[in-house]
Amino acid sequence: MKRDDIYLDYNASTPCDPRVVEAMLPYLTQTYANPSSRQHQHGREAYAALEEARSTIARTLGCRSGTEIFFTSGATEANNIVLSGVAQAMTHRGRHIVTQITEHPSVLEPLRHLQRIGWELTEIGVDRDGRIRLDELEASLRDDTVLVSLMLANNETGTVQPVLDASRISHRKGAMLHCDAAQGVGKLALDIDRLDVDFLTLSGHKVYAPKGIGALFIRRTKPPVRLPPLIRGGGHEGGLRSGTPNLAGAVALARALEISGQELTAESRRLAELRDHLETHVTSGIEDCTINGSTEHRLPGTSNLSFAGVDGNALLASLPDVAVSTGSACTSTHAEASPVLRAMGVPALLAKASLRLSLGRFTTADEVDRAADRIVAEVIRLRSLKRRFQST
Repeated sequence: MKRDDIYLDYNASTPCDPRVVEAMLPYLTQTYANPSSRQHQHGREAYAALEEARSTIARTLGCRSGTEIFFTSGATEANNIVLSGVAQAMTHRGRHIVTQITEHPSVLEPLRHLQRIGWELTEIGVDRDGRIRLDELEASLRDDTVLVSLMLANNETGTVQPVLDASRISHRKGAMLHCDAAQGVGKLALDIDRLDVDFLTLSGHKVYAPKGIGALFIRRTKPPVRLPPLIRGGGHEGGLRSGTPNLAGAVALARALEISGQELTAESRRLAELRDHLETHVTSGIEDCTINGSTEHRLPGTSNLSFAGVDGNALLASLPDVAVSTGSACTSTHAEASPVLRAMGVPALLAKASLRLSLGRFTTADEVDRAADRIVAEVIRLRSLKRRFQST
């Protein structure tokens, strides 16, 4: 991008932190052996580095042991491993799964595939803030419910879900809980053991590590849930996920999570202040501007705004110098109104008139002010053009 461009799409992907790059570089040029080739010293060094990264991630996330952490290519693969694996491993227990309607496509699409091949799926609605209704969750659980899938934070609105409460409700009814935490890890205080989820997934490129690396947490229970592999081959990652491990990526992910944990309190406060300033700047300069999602339970750096009378894609096109989005990066080629906003009760026209702005580690106050000025100016201009067109 040009020097003056402003990047406010951190929920889609983050740049690599230079400290993360520094940590991973030796594993691209020096300790580059296959961690599975432990017949020689090079391989043993690579294996030791991989396991150290696994232990660091477990410690940072509050797991009991590194044996609960499995490396994947990202949260999408990890979500598919869990959902497909549970369906295969737990058929004897039941064939019913519960989720919420605003989950990420990497959860909804695998679940709807399972529904097509004979599983029963219940998709619970959300309230106006985008939060799951816990009474509906409890009412939806049955004796044959094997899994509840609930994201930690929404990628479009930043709304944070009551995962701990949902986990307690699910466990009382004998169901396991899977949490897609791709948007919440590194932004919210997280202790997996206290959160009491059975499965948790995350992506490196949401926390300033490279793309192509992620992790899956599987709680060690007695007896353990043995998920069949999604990718078969060499039996890597404890037989769960075959393929030569991404050693440099694993080291990078461990360092990225370490940094996020160390800086979480101060960075969360800084981002929340910038986000609030951005929203105040925009809403004070534009009439009929709505903040979508919970203002109490949300990520510190995410803002979803609707501008009545303006098409979101037209607004996006008029802001080539500001990198923002109209919704999830995984559905950015779709022209229809955001399913997340529609599920929250936002009217279709207003949902189509929305922008997601997500701030991150390298966002500055000056960038926020410049972006807000540009958005205000373009919304006013587009509304003026629309009025002029309608009057002719």
